[in-house]
Amino acid sequence: MVPLVARRVLITVPLVVVVSFLVFLMIDLVPGDPAVKLAGENASAERIEAIREQLHLADPLLTRYLTWLGGSVTGDLGRSFVTNQEVGGLLWTALGATASLVLVTAVLMVVIGLVLGITAAVNHGRAADRIVVALCSVLVATPSFWLALLLVVFFAVDYAIFPAIGFVPLTEDPARWLYHLVLPGLALSARPSAELTLQLRAALTEVLQRDFVTAASARGLTRAQIVGKHALKNAAVPAVTVLGFRLAEIIGGAVVIETVFSLPGLGPLMVQSVLGGDVPVILGIVVLTMLWVALFNLLTDLSYLYLNPKART
Repeated sequence: MVPLVARRVLITVPLVVVVSFLVFLMIDLVPGDPAVKLAGENASAERIEAIREQLHLADPLLTRYLTWLGGSVTGDLGRSFVTNQEVGGLLWTALGATASLVLVTAVLMVVIGLVLGITAAVNHGRAADRIVVALCSVLVATPSFWLALLLVVFFAVDYAIFPAIGFVPLTEDPARWLYHLVLPGLALSARPSAELTLQLRAALTEVLQRDFVTAASARGLTRAQIVGKHALKNAAVPAVTVLGFRLAEIIGGAVVIETVFSLPGLGPLMVQSVLGGDVPVILGIVVLTMLWVALFNLLTDLSYLYLNPKART
């Protein structure tokens, strides 16, 4: 496993450098001067030039990028052009809400995927199987933001069961933390849960038709014992792969969901930074997102090695 981790790190480092430079270049090519945005429409030319000098916007592109890259290696991502706060502090604050949403989403994905996937597989060809497949087909085709709006209208506006907006930190009140994340978690987990369900259903259905399942049944093992102790682990490899990839991608969907539910996460921070031309914050979010994806891809590979001993040789 050590060579795998080392290989992933060696791939991630140059990838972060290349992508961050491309983002830096694209931001620089966007029409408009950040100094003008920060100074205001009626600012004098002297004021604009002073801001440009203060933020080193007059320096060559490569010089500015290398300065940022050198600082980021030591953990210094610079300061926000707009608020003058440290980018690391802004990201850390926003990461709390995003990580909370991803945690709740991951739990819902696993629970829903396992329950529906196993239900469909053990009832293959029956009514329960057809209902699960139909439901998952609808969810896979449903955009998360549209589902989020439906959940808000039904559960928050019409019946006031859950709040429509807001976030409470876990350390402040765990119950209210979970209460505010139910609807966002459901909206964000719906599509990946459906994909996980369909993948687990297909894999488990195939495993349940193997000879060792028939032999286990002949020895007197119950259906629950066969599925829980033997079949599920054999069917878990493709399902875990889907789970890992969806968790890696879920941070992209969180941008929209956090905006809909007014969660103070990385999504709204990214939107505000793009609209305000806040280059250091944009770059910080890009790097954090890439590290996030790389981490979940690594965890997916390690899970695959654990569940499939043949892959270790």
